[in-house]
Amino acid sequence: MGFFDKLKQGLEKTKENINEKMKNVFSSFRKVDEELLEKLEEALIMSDIGMDTSMTIIEKLREKIKKENIQDGEQVKIALKNIMKEILEVDTTELHLETCPSIILVVGVNGVGKTTSIGKIANQLRKQGKKVVVAAADTFRAAAVEQLEIWTKRASVDIVKKEEGADPASVIFDAIAYTKKQNADVLICDTAGRLHNKQHLMEELSKINKVIDKELPQASKETLLVIDGTTGQNAVMQVKAFKETVNITGLVLTKLDGTAKGGVVIGIVNENKIPVKFIGVGEQLDDMQTFSADEFIQAII
Repeated sequence: MGFFDKLKQGLEKTKENINEKMKNVFSSFRKVDEELLEKLEEALIMSDIGMDTSMTIIEKLREKIKKENIQDGEQVKIALKNIMKEILEVDTTELHLETCPSIILVVGVNGVGKTTSIGKIANQLRKQGKKVVVAAADTFRAAAVEQLEIWTKRASVDIVKKEEGADPASVIFDAIAYTKKQNADVLICDTAGRLHNKQHLMEELSKINKVIDKELPQASKETLLVIDGTTGQNAVMQVKAFKETVNITGLVLTKLDGTAKGGVVIGIVNENKIPVKFIGVGEQLDDMQTFSADEFIQAII
């Protein structure tokens, strides 16, 4: 099965959720008027896209209908899909890894699929011919290092680790030294995922960033936030909380297979202007790909 087929299959519940609401709107379609737009707005809000983003989409749709004199229901649907696609194409989905080595800092609350995402991204980069090292700096969660070790073995990349409870910044320091020694292309850094004590998390990430800036001042750096698609509007809150702590350059979407709440992605991107870089729809090592706004919209509507 190709990745687009996996994506379609994985997003089936989201598609059902959105399409059922769209079908209800268009089944009673008479003409392209304000009543249709109001019903569409309601359908979008009910599809986990969020109120503000739904209002933005409908306002853009209203302008498009007026400008292009759209009278046909199918044309309204096409215009709607294009507007959603434009929202998701806020920035490039490519990772900025211009230097050797480059750094990818991975953040996210516990349980979102951070460890598996690191393994899958590392595997993808290795397949592109890059030499990858992973730093196991989530030293506080029991078994986090062991889980990451399993995924790095699957991805056939090196890991730098210390004992449980070790200072995360010291793990990053050692990992940078190892990365330089090995002349590796990319260092992926796992980080602690606690949000209940934001101050502590902020201090940890600040220390890690200081080590990176001191040891690799010229390196390209991506900070990827992993979010669990099944959490719906809760994911919106997570993005806002992490944005206060770190400069997020991209999002990684996980667990979209098995949820009807995939529409939340559109709201998250629109409200934060942060691009989705990767999307995962499965448990296998290859079940993560670079995000495509076009494929995502085709899969859900």
